[in-house]
Amino acid sequence: MTQLTPSSSVIALRAATKAFANRDGERHTAIHDVTFDVGAGEFVSVVGPTGCGKSTTLGLISGLAPATEGTVEVSGTPVRGIPPGLGYMFQQDAVLPWRTVLDNVAAGPRYRGTAKKAARDQAREWVAKVGLAGFEKYYPHQLSGGMRKRVALAQTLVNRPAILLMDEPFGALDVQTREHMQDLLLQLWSEHRAAVVFVTHDLTEAIALADRVVVMTAGPATVKDVLTVGLERPRKVEEIRLEESFLEVYRRVWDSLREEVEITRARGAARVA
Repeated sequence: MTQLTPSSSVIALRAATKAFANRDGERHTAIHDVTFDVGAGEFVSVVGPTGCGKSTTLGLISGLAPATEGTVEVSGTPVRGIPPGLGYMFQQDAVLPWRTVLDNVAAGPRYRGTAKKAARDQAREWVAKVGLAGFEKYYPHQLSGGMRKRVALAQTLVNRPAILLMDEPFGALDVQTREHMQDLLLQLWSEHRAAVVFVTHDLTEAIALADRVVVMTAGPATVKDVLTVGLERPRKVEEIRLEESFLEVYRRVWDSLREEVEITRARGAARVA
């Protein structure tokens, strides 16, 4: 396993394990002995078979699901609740249907105590940054899926998080819209350099965005490999995925992941049989 540890870690998991009691009262282990670091300003993608526990790992970092065993630290402090300076973007957006685009984006600063005018000014700036200038007064039902994702991205970034957790945020989009959102994310991330942990099933997305890719095993997941991407920045997703250097990284990641995917498929077939 290639385990690279950044010199300045803002996220550190050490033998982190999460277990739940199932409906029968039996212990179900979602992830076990997960160890990896994320450095300041680093973009790390996490890939693994379906249902292996990738989202659970984000839950431990966010403080929404405390570790059963092991440790999780953010900025050198053990996670006991939601860490300050953390943003979380889910696959299902959290836009409020009764609020306009502008008021959805302004909600975060308002919640943190920013005066209404200042919050709306910040929101207007981020609405423009995600390419929705002119749509400030629209409601979510009036927007396309891609536009709603832009609102969700602005909602998250308007608070300028030092740590950004993303759980398959673009998975429901069509290919062209998804690639456009990936490029937009890279552009905005390059300006502010939050530490990002990005969960995805899409290897192309994982590699095109990240500095390193964490490969997780079949569930209950642990870290199988940590692979350095090493592709130059800035990147354009539509272009970089066609380069030979990208394909070489893709082969390395897939070689590590393939066996875990096959194990998961075999387990599914056994259950059906």
